Parts: sequence; structure tokens; C-alpha cells
Amino acid sequence: MFNTESFVFLVYLLFMLGIGIFFFLKSRNTGEKGYFLGGRQMGPWVSALSAGASDMSAWVLMGLPASIYAAGIGQAWIAIGLAIGYAISWTVQAPRLRKFSIVADDSITIPQYLTNRFRSKSKALQILCAVIFLVAYTVYAASSIKACGTLFNQVMGIDTTVAMYIAAVVIISYTFLGGFSAVCWTDFFQGLLMLGALLIAPIFALGVINAGQGAANVVLPDNYWNLFGNWKDIVSGLGWGLGYFGMPHIIIRFMSLKSQKDLKKSAKIGITWTTLIVIFSVAAGCIGHLLLGDIADSSTVFIQMVRKLFPALISGVLLSAILSAAMSTADSQLLAASSAFASDVYKPVIRKNKATDKEMLWAGRFVVLAIAVIAVVIASDPNSGTIMSLVENAWGVFGAAFGPVIMLSLFWKRFNFAGAVAGIVVGAVVDIGWFAFLSSTGIYEIIPGFLASTVAAVAVTLLTKKPAAEVEALYDKAVAYDD
Repeated sequence: MFNTESFVFLVYLLFMLGIGIFFFLKSRNTGEKGYFLGGRQMGPWVSALSAGASDMSAWVLMGLPASIYAAGIGQAWIAIGLAIGYAISWTVQAPRLRKFSIVADDSITIPQYLTNRFRSKSKALQILCAVIFLVAYTVYAASSIKACGTLFNQVMGIDTTVAMYIAAVVIISYTFLGGFSAVCWTDFFQGLLMLGALLIAPIFALGVINAGQGAANVVLPDNYWNLFGNWKDIVSGLGWGLGYFGMPHIIIRFMSLKSQKDLKKSAKIGITWTTLIVIFSVAAGCIGHLLLGDIADSSTVFIQMVRKLFPALISGVLLSAILSAAMSTADSQLLAASSAFASDVYKPVIRKNKATDKEMLWAGRFVVLAIAVIAVVIASDPNSGTIMSLVENAWGVFGAAFGPVIMLSLFWKRFNFAGAVAGIVVGAVVDIGWFAFLSSTGIYEIIPGFLASTVAAVAVTLLTKKPAAEVEALYDKAVAYDD
């Protein structure tokens, strides 16, 4: 069913592919740092919106509004937790992570940074991180591809599974070709589109409702407008903010900035963007319920709201925001996973540091392809869960495993390699175990996982010998670093 909305989608997809081809031609002779980190030459606007867009996948336009639509304003604690966590990440974590990654042998991935931070010759930490990356990012990417399938099915009538494969081909193409620069620039444009759509749709919908043209006889669940109705929702919602401290595809943007001055500007832009995004995502769920009344699939509340309010050309542009949200996160996840494999497993372990830059790029590209294929298989499985649940699972693993370790590495001079390994292992195991056996408690697994990781990392560090003099010297040098 090819219509005006379909035409807009096609133009948008071709534009994204064009960016990938441009950066492929521009950076054919760059090495792994250029492909995986953009040569540390990203400006403040691109880095800020890219970090935000890679974070806010389709769940912010489909998953979160669906939760608000169905359960009420109490689910807004997820948005509050995310806004607080993101602000702390940019203002507290980002300045030090950028400096430490440069001083730690110009590290280009999180696993590489952690290994270099402790001057370790062991590759255990890099391999451990890479394995977690590959598993969690495959699940995370599946949520984005699943959202693309739902969107294409709703708008164009294409079979959901076929639509997932189409979306995967486009995402793979520009990530495969252009690397980090292509991902950041596509995310920049996609971030602007997402913000515009979330600002416009709820405001117009509210105007229609005030004019008396909303759904008739809307029956809302009990305590729909009660923000403080359930303490578990409050705790679990705030717990989402912990994920930012260990989310590799987001915090790697901190490492890519040109200078500390640009980082401060990026922080202001990024925090403002994210705060607006989560506020209007919540608004879309509430207002959408009043506008539409009862709908069969709550995940389509934003889609139905936009199609009800605007003509096809405008709705096509606004609905492309969902596509952009899904793609901007999936591409970042694929690149982060591929960089972890190529730089932290393939080069040092498989090839014993004999791999050429060209060989490294192709190893990373192969991983992009492999993860995307597996993600499509997961997404097309009807038992794989909702978009929001898939995001929740991956977000929890990353936050619990890496968040405490990265923060301790930046702010605790005594922290050592053994503590880092213990923190990552315990955080991941407790998070997964809680989800598997204790999810009925209603407490989001990232909270016990994060706490257990912190305790394990601190305890093991204190029970083992302190870092070598050269590791302490690196810490002091990184703290004093200024460009």
C-alpha cells in the first residue's frame, strides 16, 4: 500500500543511506579510531544529540507512551529517573571519562579503557566486556527492529517480519559503510526529528481535546493521575537512571568530543534535549488516551494520534520520528558491539595484535552484520516480549555490570583490576538472576544488580593489593589533564 506516508518514509531512508555513503567515501583511508570513534573530532551539537538519540530508541515514542496510556502517570517515574541519571552522567561522569580515556593510551572502547586504566596485560576484562556487549546489544537491537516492523505494518501494511528485514538492511548499510561519523550524523538529524515530533503531536492533540473533539466517555483506570500511587513504581522508575553510568553506546560519545570546552556545551544541549523528550513522551501517553479512548494495541498510541491529527504528508514526517528513534539506537548498539569485538577480542586475542587497520574495519563490519541478523530473528519471534521489555532487559544488564565499575574507575584511586572484574561479573549475574527468579517482586533488576556490583567491586578491591605505582600515576595524570 504505497501512499504519501510511504513516500516520506522512502525519502527518509534514502537520506540515511546517503549519509552512510558520504562518510564511507570520506573516510576510506582512516583507521580504527576514525571508524569506531570519529577520530575524537565530534562537535558539541552532534555529540549531544547523537548521545540522546542513541539512548532514546523507539521505546520513547512507543514503549513509554504505551505504559503511560495503559497504567497512568505513575509510570512517569521512569522519565524522571532517566532525566536525573542523564544529567548526572553528563555533568559528573563525562568530563572525567573523556580525560581518562585519552590518558589511558587513547582508548577507543569501554573495555579497552578499563584494561588500560589498570595497566593490565590480561585480556580477561576486555573479553568479558565484549561477551556481555554482544549478548545485551543483540537483545537491545531486537527491540529497535521490532519497533520498525510494527511501524511499517501500521503505516504501509507490509508484513511485520518483512518490514523488520527492510529496516535491518538500511541500518546495517549506513553503519557498515560510514562507521561512527555516519552513526553520529544520522543520529543528529534523527534527534532533531524525534524532538520535533514529540513537541508537535501532544500540543496539537491537547488543542483538539480542549475544543471538545476528544474521545467520548473515556474511562480511565483507578489512580490514573496519581504520581505517588505505588512505591515500587517510584523506586524502579528512578532505578532506570542508574543505567546511564554503564551504557557503552551512550558514554562513548563523551570520549569522542574534541575538547573539555565542547563537552560543557554538549552537556547543556544533551540534558535539555533529553528532559524535553521524556516530558513530552509522558504527555503523549496521557493526552493520547484522552484523544483516542480505548485502543487495541497501546504501543500504537503515538502512531494513531499522529494519523488522526495530521494530513498524510505531515504525519509521514512525524511518524518517521519513530523510525529514526529505532534506527538511531540500533546503529549505535551495532557499532559499539562491533568495536568491542574488533578492538578487544579480534585484534589482541585472535590476531595477537597483528591485524591491520583494514582487517580491523572488516572484522567490525562482519560483527555488525551478524548481530543484526540475530536481532531480526529475536524480534520476529512472537514470544520475544514487548519493545519496552526488551529494552528494560538490556538496559538493566549494562547498568548493573558496568555502571559502578566505570564510576569507581573515575573517582577512586585505590580501585584495582580485580575489583573491576568482580564488579562486572557480579552485577551481570545478579541482574540476570533477579530478572529470572525474582521479577515478581516488582523491583526492577538493575537496582539489586547495581548495588551488588558496587559492593563486590569495593570489597574485592579492599581485600586485594593496591594498584601499582604506575596505575596511581595514571589516575593523577588523568585528573590533572586539561586540553
